[in-house]
Amino acid sequence: MLVYGFDYTLSDFIVERKLSSNYNIHINNCIPPTQDLNKTSQEVNMNKESENAPLISLQKASKSYSEGLTVHPVLNAIDADFARGECVALLGRSGSGKSTMLNVISGIDKLDSGKIIIDGIDITNLSEQKRTLFRRKNIGFVFQFFNLIPTLTVMENIMLPLELNGMNNRESATELLNEVGLFDRKNDYPDKLSGGEQQRIAIIRALVHDPLVILADEPTGNVDKETGQNILNIMDRLIRKRNKNLIMVTHSKEVAKFADRMLILEEGKLKKHSKEITW
Repeated sequence: MLVYGFDYTLSDFIVERKLSSNYNIHINNCIPPTQDLNKTSQEVNMNKESENAPLISLQKASKSYSEGLTVHPVLNAIDADFARGECVALLGRSGSGKSTMLNVISGIDKLDSGKIIIDGIDITNLSEQKRTLFRRKNIGFVFQFFNLIPTLTVMENIMLPLELNGMNNRESATELLNEVGLFDRKNDYPDKLSGGEQQRIAIIRALVHDPLVILADEPTGNVDKETGQNILNIMDRLIRKRNKNLIMVTHSKEVAKFADRMLILEEGKLKKHSKEITW
C-alpha cells in the first residue's frame, strides 16, 4: 500500500510511540534519505533548463496495462508542458487514466515509451531507487482519503517527509500549521480531526519539504461542498504563495476553475478544455 508516496508500506516500518510522545521510525526496506541525484547520478543531465523552460515536460509519453493476453492502452503518446508555478486541473471520465498520469509523473509507474522531464531531469532514465529518491525530494502528494498515518500525531505526520529526506525543519511545519489555523492540534491524532482538518494537514505534509510539484488526486472528493471550497482556498493560497506547481485530478468543473488552465484526458490523449464538459 502506498501510504504517502515514498514507496514504503505499513510492513516496511514500525512506529514505536513512547509515553513521552516521541517516536522512532524503523524503515527496514526503505531507501536511505541521503542522496542528491542532481550531483551524484550519471543518468541525470546536470545542465538545468533555463527558468523559461517548462518545469515538467511529457514527450510522447505512453503507458498501458496488461490483463492476461489483453493490453489496455491508457496514455497514448502524450505531449504536454507545464510551466513553472502553474496550476493545472486534469479532468476526464472515470477510468480515463488521470491517476495513471499522476503516477507516471511522480515516477511511481514507468512509461512504456517516451520521456518525462522534471526540472531538467529525465526521470524515465532513472533506476527505481533513484526515482524513489527523486520523488521523496521533489514531489508532494495530496490524496482524496488524506492517507494520514493513524499512529502518528499531526506534527509527526507532517514531519515524516522531512525525516525521510534527512531534514529536521520543524520551523517550516510550525509555520504551515499556523497558516491553516491548526497549530493547537499538533499533538492530536488523525481520528480526532474532522475530514476538512485532516485534509489541511495532508496539504501541509505535501508542502513541508519544499517540493517542486504538488500532485493532488481528487483533494475535495471526501468532504462536503462547503469544506471542499475552504480546502481549495487554502491549497490555492499556500501553493501560489510558494510558487509551486500543482497538477490536480478532479471530476468537478467547479474545482477545476481554481486552476490556471484545464486539460481533459480522453482516449489516451490530453486535450485543452475549450467547450462545456458533458459528463
